[in-house]
Amino acid sequence: MRREEVSKDRKISIRPMTLADLDEVMPIEEASYTAPWKRSMFEADLHGNPFARFFVARDPDQGTVVGYVCFWKVFAELHLMNLSVHPDRRRLGIGGELVRWTLSWAKENAVSLVTLEVRASNEAAKRLYEKLGFKLVAVRHNYYRDPREDALIMNWSEG
Repeated sequence: MRREEVSKDRKISIRPMTLADLDEVMPIEEASYTAPWKRSMFEADLHGNPFARFFVARDPDQGTVVGYVCFWKVFAELHLMNLSVHPDRRRLGIGGELVRWTLSWAKENAVSLVTLEVRASNEAAKRLYEKLGFKLVAVRHNYYRDPREDALIMNWSEG
């Protein structure tokens, strides 16, 4: 999307991530993953990867980062790399809003296929993705480390 947008129920506003956002993003990343991205990985993609798109979700009242989404758009495909919500703000619909916003962005930017990996044990994420129209298409055995676990590959396509 071209501009900052506020969700319909004013839970979040979404805008492109900047380097200045990383001080708030990194604690969310570290609280969300057993093998979190390093700050240098965010910086490299923000500045050196023409396919990468990063967006932050902010609380419109407090102005704080409450979540973020990172994806790569390569031609007509979008790969959802990372979606995280601050631990204190989980189960409030923010993750769903970020996914719906990403799918809307995909449609506006001529994306026909969205793909992602999710830990096989991440029941909440799997339910969310299924609810939003993603379908299980494959399993990558032992994809994740620490702990070792399978990744489920899920796709969404318009139509």
